[in-house]
Order: sequence, then C-alpha cells, then structure tokens
Amino acid sequence: MKKILILLFPVMLLTACVDSLDDYNVDEKKASTVPAVTLFSNALKNYTDALTTPNVNNNNFRLYMQQWTTTTYLDEPRYNMTARTIPLNIWSSLYKDVLSDLNASKTIINANVILTPKVKANQLAQVEIMEVMAWSVLVNTFGNVPYSEALNPENSLPKYDDAKTIYDDLLNRLAAAIGKIDTSAGGFGEGDLFYGGNMTKWSMFGNSLMLKMAMVIADSDAAKAKSLIAAAAPKAFTSNSDNAAFPYIASPPNNNPVSTNLNKLFTSRQDFIPTSVIIDNMNSLNDPRRSAFFTMINGEYKGGNYGFTNTYSAFSHISDNIIDPTQEGLVLDYSEVSFLRAEAIERGFITGDAAAEYAKGVTASINYWGKSDEMAASYLAQPGVAYATAGTNYKEKIGKQLWLALYNRGWDSWLNWRRLDYPQIKAPVVTGLDLKLPVRMIYPHTEPSLNGDNFTDAATAIGGDLATTKLWWDKQ
Repeated sequence: MKKILILLFPVMLLTACVDSLDDYNVDEKKASTVPAVTLFSNALKNYTDALTTPNVNNNNFRLYMQQWTTTTYLDEPRYNMTARTIPLNIWSSLYKDVLSDLNASKTIINANVILTPKVKANQLAQVEIMEVMAWSVLVNTFGNVPYSEALNPENSLPKYDDAKTIYDDLLNRLAAAIGKIDTSAGGFGEGDLFYGGNMTKWSMFGNSLMLKMAMVIADSDAAKAKSLIAAAAPKAFTSNSDNAAFPYIASPPNNNPVSTNLNKLFTSRQDFIPTSVIIDNMNSLNDPRRSAFFTMINGEYKGGNYGFTNTYSAFSHISDNIIDPTQEGLVLDYSEVSFLRAEAIERGFITGDAAAEYAKGVTASINYWGKSDEMAASYLAQPGVAYATAGTNYKEKIGKQLWLALYNRGWDSWLNWRRLDYPQIKAPVVTGLDLKLPVRMIYPHTEPSLNGDNFTDAATAIGGDLATTKLWWDKQ
C-alpha cells in the first residue's frame, strides 16, 4: 500500500499543475505563435522562389522569352497554359505563400506595443514594399485580379478589381512606404534576408522598384510616369552592391530552385537547354557572358531549336554557376535600373546621357557575371553593341541588352519585352498550330468553378481570358 501511495503522489503533483489534459497535447517542435520577422523572411524566400524557379509547372518565362528551350516536352515552349496547372501555381504562390504571410506579418507588427515607433515604421515599410512588388507581378501577369477583397478568409468569392486602378493604388502605396523609411533606425535585422537590416538599401530598393513600375505605364500615362520617375531615379541603385537578392544555401529546401530542377545533385532530368536564338545573338557579338551562361559543346556554344525536340547531349547546357545550389536569386539589380534610367532619359522623363546609362547597364551585367571592365569595354566598342549604332531606336537598343542581362530572370525579361517589343522574337512555326507569343497569363482553371461570376466579369472586362489579350498598359 505504501508503494502505491508513493507512486500516486508524483502523479498528483504533476496533474495539479495543469488545468486539463489538453495542456499535455503540445507539439514542442512547432511554434504556437509566429513572430512577424519569420513571416517576412518566409515571404522573401517564397517570392524569390516563385520568380526564380524554372519548373514547367510554375514558371515558363525563360521559355517564353526563348532564352531556354526544352528537350522533350513541347507544350510549354509552344505556349500551352492548360496542359499543366501553370497559371494556378504562380497565382497560388503569390497569394498564399507571399501575400498572406506579408499580411499576417503586418498585423503582428501593428499589434506590437514594444517596438519603438521608428523600427515599427521601418518594418511596416519593408512589408509594404514587398507587398507592392508581389501585387505588381500578379497584375502584370494576369490583368484584373482580386485585390480589395482578397486575403479575407471570410470572403471566398472576392471580386476582381480593375488592373489600372490596382496599379495606381500600388504606386501610391509604394511612395508612402518609401517616405516612411528612417535610415537612422533598424528594421527586421537579420531576418531581412535581402539586406540584413540596412534601411538605406531598402530605400534604394523601394526607389528602384518605383522606377521600374512607373516605366511600365510610360506609354499609357506618360505624365504620371515622368513625375514618379523623376523623383525615384536619382535615389535608385548605383552599383551591383545594391542588388536585391536572396541568399540561397547548399541544402534543400533553401537551395536555389534552378538547382533543384537542373543540378545532378538533386535530379537526373535533362529537360532544359539554352536556345539558338540567344546563343546565336551572343555568338555574333562575342559576348563575354557566354561562359557564365552556358557550357560549350565540341568547342563551341550551340543552342537548341526553340519549340522542337532536342537531343540534350548535342547542345550547350545551362552553366554550372547558374545551376549552383548557392547561386543567389536576383530580384532587382543595378543593371536593369541603369537601362531604365537610359530609357527615362530618351523619353524626356529625366536629364542625363542615355548612352552612358546604357553602358553602365551593360557593364554592370558583365561585371555581375564575373567578367572584367576591360571585357565590358571591348564588348561595348562593337558596332552591334555601341549605343550609337546598335539599333534604329532606343527601344531596340535597350530592349536587346535588357533581354541578355535578364537571361536568368525570365519574368522580368517578359515584362520588359512586352513594354519595349524588343527583341523581336517570333513564335515557332509548327504545322497545324497558330502559335503566338503570350502577352499575359490566362486565369487559373479553377476560377470559373470557384469564383465563376467574378471570373466572368473580369475576363469580359479585359477583353477575354486569352494569352493574346494585351494588358491595359501594353499599347504597342
């Protein structure tokens, strides 16, 4: 009897310390609450993943821009958006994995009474800049999308807002966010996986994003674009050290998603090769970036036939550094900003030397890929590259070099191609098919059944849910 009482006594002590047995049902390996910084960091990664991955189920923009092609599967380089759930996957990535996390992070920050006002303002500005960037990708990919009623779990049928109205609001939100940054105070600190808490860099990032987003509307609202660009351009990136990039590491799930799909450490698939379209262009200009972009085959750079089957072993491959698990994921860089400044000068939005900014853009790209200033100068001296002789107009000159500089950033390349209409790439000619390069992504196949009335209204408003329907700013 004494032994029984001795055994029961500790149990009584333990149970007396809890209100119910539910208190034992706690998974100590999972957080019961999530801090704002964790959600923010996760959103940075998920955004970069969505724009960086070459997975054919998620992101085919390198294919659309004929920078890469496939060896076997032809639906994607022939612009089929229904054979896989491609629109749904990028839609879900941005809404569920990026915007939802950012929205939750913002809610937690606003409720935090411990944060100093300046740090709170900076954190909210960082979240806002990323929200604007993610929303801009959705709007510039699909057109009208759920916005004002989105991210509300109590509303399963959000209306689609007008794309131009959304975009105007995003520009206002971005300007307000930039204005709230106090570079003397901190932000998310080490949880800021782009800049490690450097708010001066975030201010430059915000202004660079403003420059980019304002240039999108240059043909549809030149006056507004000019005003925004004049304010943002002087405060945007000034060197490659300012680039916004995610620092991938060697091990999954935080390795660069390009490596997941191409590196033999993670896959045996041989789905992608560079195209003859881009390699022939770079060969003709003796481009020093070729060794950073491609491998050689039989002593030469040789690209595959876009839109048709290709034997993997017969052509150049994507370079080892691009498929490296630790290759950083570029989100926005100095090279693109320099080209945008050159374009802004040509349009009369700002003053300056367009040729000099163009040369900075070319040089920044060449330097980023590990090549010297001397190589850049030699490249720029060629008639086919020199600003004075490279093309018949500034859109052709800038458009081609942007396409090359954005070789590993397919979505951004697609955005700039739609704006500038250069380079003048053509759809593959296939018997029995009338192929046209897509200028928008069709809506997810689930929308007609899940949100039918609002989907129908949106499709009608933009002129049809087609890959050939131009977005409101695409005037050329």
